[in-house]
Amino acid sequence: MQTFDSDRYSRQTRFAPLGTAGQARLAAGRVAVVGCGALGSVVAMALVRAGVGFLRIIDRDVPELSNLPRQVLFDEADIAAGLPKAAAAAAHLQKINSAAVLEPVVADLTAANASGLLDGVDVIVDGTDNLEARFLINECACRAGIPWVYGGAIGAEGRVLTVVPGRTACLRCLIPEPPAPGALPTCESAGILGVASMVVGAVESAEAIRLLAGQASRMGNKLLVCDLWEQVWRTIDLTPLALEGCATCRRGEYPWLEGRMAGGATVLCGRDAVQVAAPAGGRLDLAACAARLAAVGKVTANPWIVRCEVEPGIQLAIFADGRAIVWGTREEVRARMIVARYLGA
Repeated sequence: MQTFDSDRYSRQTRFAPLGTAGQARLAAGRVAVVGCGALGSVVAMALVRAGVGFLRIIDRDVPELSNLPRQVLFDEADIAAGLPKAAAAAAHLQKINSAAVLEPVVADLTAANASGLLDGVDVIVDGTDNLEARFLINECACRAGIPWVYGGAIGAEGRVLTVVPGRTACLRCLIPEPPAPGALPTCESAGILGVASMVVGAVESAEAIRLLAGQASRMGNKLLVCDLWEQVWRTIDLTPLALEGCATCRRGEYPWLEGRMAGGATVLCGRDAVQVAAPAGGRLDLAACAARLAAVGKVTANPWIVRCEVEPGIQLAIFADGRAIVWGTREEVRARMIVARYLGA
């Protein structure tokens, strides 16, 4: 097994259920964290501090001021620099643990790239804020037999489910069909306490560490639900769902991976912003985009993003993978029109 610094992890290895053998497994472990916001930043930090050897951080967004109460890896300097979350997180994490191999990926998880981005890891951890990404993770994990940890937080509440393909209920067992738009509360409608995301992220991290250490999840077929305001903790037994299975984990149906369930534009959770999916053909020439937008307004750019205020109160950000985020509107049609107007896409 891969070696590790015994002095650095001396307190962890004294914990008998982990020990030196478990620590060596962490050092050799490979994890993909999808989303590096409230949950993902807690998970990424916890796993890198715990000594996980490789971490792939997948995130589509940039940090904003309203993120700072709960997204523990970012600071005001990251906002001023305009760096993507994945890149900023990797830079902070490398200072925490120089031995960790970090792979920041500035991309939206889609049907086209999910299998490639989630390939070659031992565990996947959910740090996303939307069900589309979670269904993609679930289908990739079920198809490849990779364990993954689902987590969600809203208000003061949180929930965690560990999915071990072939042994436990999967996400589609729990949620057979995506709910109608507006049917579920969001961080914009219900708010969120930073401590809720920290607790959920910590539980997710503990589950990931157990899996990497070669030990079965204690949660089994149980969904953990907590309310930190009321101090209520409970588990929901999903054994009946696991025994019955679903179209994904029993019959090998993958509608999200096949692109039959995705949309072209997405209102970002808790934000006055809309993400517009990349056009066919994928990556863009950011230098050419910057030159085109320079005729419209002041352009700021880095290797991942080009930004410009294209209209009063409307900012357009173009990512190298072809996506665009339009700030200043929650109307999907308007966002698509703005992208088409200034990029011809």
